[in-house]
Amino acid sequence: MKIYLAGPDVFRPDVADWAESVRELCLRYGFEPLLPVDHCETAPEKIFQANIALIRKAQIVVANLDPFRGPEPDSGAAFELGYALALGKKICGYVTRLDTLAKRVELAEKQCDPPPPYGDKIFDLQGMLIENFGLPCNLMLAIPAHIVEGGLEACLQSIRARPPAPT
Repeated sequence: MKIYLAGPDVFRPDVADWAESVRELCLRYGFEPLLPVDHCETAPEKIFQANIALIRKAQIVVANLDPFRGPEPDSGAAFELGYALALGKKICGYVTRLDTLAKRVELAEKQCDPPPPYGDKIFDLQGMLIENFGLPCNLMLAIPAHIVEGGLEACLQSIRARPPAPT
């Protein structure tokens, strides 16, 4: 089964070492890994098309949904999950800690005195409403994606325990 791995890990300074360890981990669990670094494209349009082609080949898209450059997951990973869902693929994600979105915003903003809640509503420092459904990220990701706490290995174990239906 082919698995496309999405997330901000492609921006790591040790991306080659990371990619090799991820390939080995996926193979150990019986998955064929497809990584965005598997192609040699460098132009933005070509990177986009190559990643789309890899997602089309995959049966499952797995994303690192840890906060990236703020309290939310990597926007590229969010797009890739949505695209995969539209294609009828199984989507999964993993987070280091299963904090709620509200907690992620609080940690990202390092609020000493957060704005007081209004009923069950809470707001960020810009006065914008924060989804307060107890989900680890925006409901548009948290509802369709199977999200596990832990790293990639925990996610692969979870997929192995409950494999997706064929699409």
